[in-house]
Amino acid sequence: MHPSLRRTEHRPWALPASPWRWRQSWRNLLFAHWPVAASIVRKLVPSTVTVDEYEGTSWVGVVPFHMAGVMHRPLPDLPWISAFPELNLRLYVRVGGMPGVWFVSLDAANPLAVWGARRFFHLPYFHAAMSVVCDSDRVHYASVRRSTGTRVAFTGTYWPTGSARETTPGTIEHFLTERYCLYTQSPDGRLLRAHVHHWPWPLQTAAAAIEENTIAGAQGIEVDGEPALLHYSRRLDVVLWSAEPVEA
Repeated sequence: MHPSLRRTEHRPWALPASPWRWRQSWRNLLFAHWPVAASIVRKLVPSTVTVDEYEGTSWVGVVPFHMAGVMHRPLPDLPWISAFPELNLRLYVRVGGMPGVWFVSLDAANPLAVWGARRFFHLPYFHAAMSVVCDSDRVHYASVRRSTGTRVAFTGTYWPTGSARETTPGTIEHFLTERYCLYTQSPDGRLLRAHVHHWPWPLQTAAAAIEENTIAGAQGIEVDGEPALLHYSRRLDVVLWSAEPVEA
């Protein structure tokens, strides 16, 4: 049994009946969030997808972290393939009553992972030059997307400022992080859902010194000033199911 499956009572719906297909471990992760009007991001998701709001506003998240243990079941980790930096730009959505995540863009340092995620999950991955250096409790992160006419980059340092705790239902932290599926769209226009499972997020309050952040602006989302919310998580082990069409 994968370690993440030792806890399931917190899930908002039951685990899928089919076997999980992929495993991952998300390490040294920062959630940087800004409130953005739903009308601004509405154009970035299909009409069948509802932009989720918390107390009257939607949110956009920029999420740098390091992936480890990435592999299809039941294969073992492979050098140069199973671990690499990743950087996500995400929105919060709902389809048929199921809250989930919509990825506007994903940058990764591994070209094979970029190909695989585009091929099997139809996610908008991009190859980027990236580095992650951990210095005590500080994470120095840099990413610059390759093969693009416009500079799409994130550079900064972040670190935890509090002890780890699980979120409480009804809070903004719970709304932003406790989501157990992702949505995407296939090339033929079908809406897809991929279920995920993990323990409740062990979140810590965080601080960050962001030197450059053009991730959201490159996708037409303007975020003003410093992030309104910052959270850090040291590690979360995850399993994922294959993406399947959402039934009407």
